[in-house]
Amino acid sequence: MPKSPNQKLKLMYLTKIFLELTDETHSITMTEIIEALSAYGISAERKSLYSDIESLRLYGLDIIGTQEDRTYSYHIGNRPFELAELKLLVDSIQSAKFITEKKSNELIKKLESLASKYEASQLHRQVFVSGRVKTMNESIYYNVDRIHTAIAENSIITFQYFQWNVDKSMELRHNGALYMVSPWALSWDDENYYLIAYDSTKGIIKHFRVDKMLHITQTGRPREGRQVFKAFDTAIYTKKMFGMYGGDEISVRMECDNDLAGVIIDRFGKNVSLIHLDDEHFSVNVEVALSLQFIAWVIGLGDGIKLVSPASAVKMMNDEIDRLVIRYKQ
Repeated sequence: MPKSPNQKLKLMYLTKIFLELTDETHSITMTEIIEALSAYGISAERKSLYSDIESLRLYGLDIIGTQEDRTYSYHIGNRPFELAELKLLVDSIQSAKFITEKKSNELIKKLESLASKYEASQLHRQVFVSGRVKTMNESIYYNVDRIHTAIAENSIITFQYFQWNVDKSMELRHNGALYMVSPWALSWDDENYYLIAYDSTKGIIKHFRVDKMLHITQTGRPREGRQVFKAFDTAIYTKKMFGMYGGDEISVRMECDNDLAGVIIDRFGKNVSLIHLDDEHFSVNVEVALSLQFIAWVIGLGDGIKLVSPASAVKMMNDEIDRLVIRYKQ
């Protein structure tokens, strides 16, 4: 009987069978292995399979044999990713606003291939991204790659920047004029990806929403602002921003109820200094970019927090309160 064209791929299909059909709670017998290979048009005898399994073990595949009563079966033990790790990656992809729903499903499908079909079903049950607010710009996936490449190749980039209008259409900012910046880092903040770049015309560090960037192109010119970025701390920068909205950077002082200590630490980090005022209150001094988003964050925490200085921050708070009273009070 002539051999199947797939016979030379026996070891590869055997690997595929183990990875897809077995895990720590699902094993496969020798008879089932022979049947699975036969479905691929490959004939196999028990004696040769013992040798094949040993070869796969030497290659690094963690094939474990177990005996229960008179039945001997095999399964894959350690994998590159544990099921818990794959679930964590799936959750991260699902919750990332900067990845479109279509691309989320594509990535999760690829992660499923790293598990057995039984474990993959557990990942599949988590794939419910419809209804989530996801980015509408499919190019985000490739924008990130282009920016990383430009950083690696030390190149200034140009791009167009857009915003959504009331018709839900892209509207180019600056009348479609090209932005030209030196890319230095990417930051994931407030569920969005941001480019941290140096603007040589203004001599400052700026940030841009990556999902709102179009036609990213390398200029080939070397990046500028190296010394400025060297003295720049991205973690501190993003901590000062609220929703990555800019504003003048100032030190503000707030007085808070003790039960807001966790909120302050979550927002500004464990290195923040909490000063006890009495048994029920503490004060804190932090660096922030003073913006309406910061003011709204303080207001959202209710009576448990009070912005006390500097005067410019307190004035912005009072102005915003007055505006809200005028707008909403009947």
